[in-house]
Amino acid sequence: MKKFFLLTILILISIASTPRKITWVAIGDSITYLNDHKDETGNRVTKGYMTLITEKHPNIEYINQGHNGWTAVNIADRVDSLGLVKADVYSVFLGTNDWWQGKALGAISDYEQNTGTGTVYGSFRIINTKLKSLNKKAKVILITPMQRGDFVYINSFKNNAYGSYRKKNKQELEQFVNAIVEIGKLEKFPVVDLYHDSGITLDNVVNFKRLKDPQTGKYENYGYPAYTAVPYDAVNDEYPYPVEAINMTYDGLHPSDKGYEVIAGMVEKAWNIKE
Repeated sequence: MKKFFLLTILILISIASTPRKITWVAIGDSITYLNDHKDETGNRVTKGYMTLITEKHPNIEYINQGHNGWTAVNIADRVDSLGLVKADVYSVFLGTNDWWQGKALGAISDYEQNTGTGTVYGSFRIINTKLKSLNKKAKVILITPMQRGDFVYINSFKNNAYGSYRKKNKQELEQFVNAIVEIGKLEKFPVVDLYHDSGITLDNVVNFKRLKDPQTGKYENYGYPAYTAVPYDAVNDEYPYPVEAINMTYDGLHPSDKGYEVIAGMVEKAWNIKE
């Protein structure tokens, strides 16, 4: 009887000391999607931010709801058909594609009045309302876009975009960042402000961009901001980001291992994970 009692006590102690399983749904665009599709990075990425966090905290299980090229507007439009599930934690990492695709940002009143997907503010309201309906006690973490350099897709050079040093549709990327920060303050959600606080900047997104000198036709390595004044021919030029160019990103936009480590660290800090 004593042995049985002691065994029962040991089992109960073991159960009590075992970290509770935490379910994390990570909503985002390609930066989130690529965590589980490293082959689409030319195998330049080893581990994305979700993998880095869950390896460090084995009690956390993530569900990847990253969608290549999607905007907050896309997510809001399809929020009821994405298969989002009840979770303990949700992260929302969107905005860079909204900026590039020229979506209307709107104002905080669009969020407060739930005006719909005509604006990014309104779209975030729809997303956050959905998450609250799935689990009103869940932690919601908002993650802002990073600063971005000139993007050239490693698997299709014609898919390229200039960086956040220029406006798109008369809007700065930083305006979208500030909108997410404002929404976080209103909702009292933790915000991971990658744009302002990560140390990922236009100066270090890549080490250089390899381009043809317009005068000599020879390839040269141009740093920022010099490369912004040199044209890139997606049909005839080589890929402008050889391995040596990799710094915080591997293609001017998507994080490298180094960049993902920064993101993971900041998300972990904002999450304040309790084992």
